[in-house]
Amino acid sequence: MASPPATHEAGPALSPPAAPAVAAATPQAEGPIEVEGESTDETDSSYGDQVTTFTASLTSSLVDYPIEHGRQYHAYRAGSYPLPNDEPELERLDMTHQLMLAGLNGKLYLAPVDMEKVQSILDVGTGTGIWAIEMGDRFPKAEILGNDLSAIQPHWIPPNVKFEIDDVESPWVYSKPFDFIFSRYMAGSILNWPAFVQNVHDNLAPGGWAEFQDYDGEWYSDDGSLTASHATRTWMNGLIEAGNKLGRDPQPGGKLEGWARAAGFANVTHRRFKFPIGPWARDPHLKRVGLWNITQVLEGLEAFSLRLYCDVLGWKEDEVVVLLANVRNELKGGKIHAHVELHVVYGQKV
Repeated sequence: MASPPATHEAGPALSPPAAPAVAAATPQAEGPIEVEGESTDETDSSYGDQVTTFTASLTSSLVDYPIEHGRQYHAYRAGSYPLPNDEPELERLDMTHQLMLAGLNGKLYLAPVDMEKVQSILDVGTGTGIWAIEMGDRFPKAEILGNDLSAIQPHWIPPNVKFEIDDVESPWVYSKPFDFIFSRYMAGSILNWPAFVQNVHDNLAPGGWAEFQDYDGEWYSDDGSLTASHATRTWMNGLIEAGNKLGRDPQPGGKLEGWARAAGFANVTHRRFKFPIGPWARDPHLKRVGLWNITQVLEGLEAFSLRLYCDVLGWKEDEVVVLLANVRNELKGGKIHAHVELHVVYGQKV
């Protein structure tokens, strides 16, 4: 659900659990469906047991998380998101939320949404659910739905907040449109960005707003302190290469405005923010943003890298570990004055 590609490898879709045997053969299309040995009791405990067993099997299949490279990953639509969903990654995602708040001056969103009129909000790729929960606390009159591939959200949530397991690239089947749709940090997660943005537009009520917050995916240094000879540059180039090989754009930020306009959004605004990586900036605000950013980067080095480097680029795990050790040393050394660009694009459905 503010990092190098979240991100949000295209693996096989999760097979549904086997249904309990309730019939000897698959019923044909023509004719009535025969009923198996109907019980004369008003309540049939074996029937209820079958339903309960199937429900438990289905639920466990969604949370039977695979372990790869020593990390835990999502099970539903396995492989479509390359980062882990284990406890260290959840902590990093919450750090990233604090980074975003710091970078955007404490604002959860920038679109000019009239929250007095908003009744329904969708948080796409909600992750730990922290954005949805904070929105629920601030706006108790709005119903907020967060979706994600992983059931990693807390159980204690505001009464106006709900979460669901869903793949945003499957057909959208919501019964009614939303007043505000929010999407953050989906770089490296989406196969078809124009279709995704179009779905967002089409599921808004007239007058509703959508906001996309995402990264350029590249690291820059205005003073030339990040060079091709640095392990950090090698590492970042590898992440971008792997994302492109998967067909999941790791650099959507600068393209969001074009996709929004093509989808039919009106009143489109595009804002750019520089997030330093490390506390090297003179400006106190940017120094604080840089501290949050380097903290979540250092925490997430393995999470960002292991699947993409080993499974997509073909590196050996020990080779990745050595590269990340060099990256860690360079970033902690303070001589690289790098930043990443966050793009915020919002628009209205008319």
